[in-house]
Amino acid sequence: MRKYELDVHTHTIASGHAYGTITEMAKAASEKGLKILGITEHTTGIPGTCDEFYFGNMVVVPRNMFGIELMLGAEINILDYKGTLGLDEWYFKHLDIRIAGIHEMCYKSGTIAENTQAIINTIKNPVIDIISHPDDGNCPLDYDEVVQAAKEYHVLLEINNNSLRSSRRKNVFENSVKILELCRQHNIPVLISSDAHYMTDIAKPTTKPARPHFSSGPCAKPPGWSPDKLFLADMGRSHRSKIGKARLFNAPPPSMK
Repeated sequence: MRKYELDVHTHTIASGHAYGTITEMAKAASEKGLKILGITEHTTGIPGTCDEFYFGNMVVVPRNMFGIELMLGAEINILDYKGTLGLDEWYFKHLDIRIAGIHEMCYKSGTIAENTQAIINTIKNPVIDIISHPDDGNCPLDYDEVVQAAKEYHVLLEINNNSLRSSRRKNVFENSVKILELCRQHNIPVLISSDAHYMTDIAKPTTKPARPHFSSGPCAKPPGWSPDKLFLADMGRSHRSKIGKARLFNAPPPSMK
């Protein structure tokens, strides 16, 4: 089994829609053998999350718990195509780690060029360490440009476990593969994170069947599938069945060549 040593994108009850405390998350990470745990609460704009003031008092939290290093930071909302961030600059100095990402309730998706510019402008911001879940097809990006910018400005792009099992995000698997392929071509590292909102999800990979278009459970439609192809739904049915007889009756005559 693959061993994970760090998970730097997780959330606690302070984010409003997560369900563990800092202590509980740190203990779970230690029990899973991690060396580093990052807790990055959502900034204002996400319903139910903490006030900015929360990030100014992180100094009171010990940075070592249960034998692991604890990094406290924020997942900061990207607000517009200029790369404006949803956290006052004063708080950045209090953060061990700074992640920035697009969330649909805080950002209006535009064209590929506009969305790409939003990400690249954020990457250029020297305070940002990581771009979270740049995989959502609802906010399409030019991944060639994004990866090249990440390389130039030494910012990590994230492969997000929560995205891979999300029903709200679009084309996540395909986009994640594209990001990985481009990062390999350009010889730059990527970050794999759980985006855990509960203790059991820390450093927990999402499993995907070797053939994602064929599984015993819910699976993606095969490439090229469309409802129009359902006219072949009688294929495999007995020629004695009503639908089978009708298809034989309407079949074109065999070629006499």
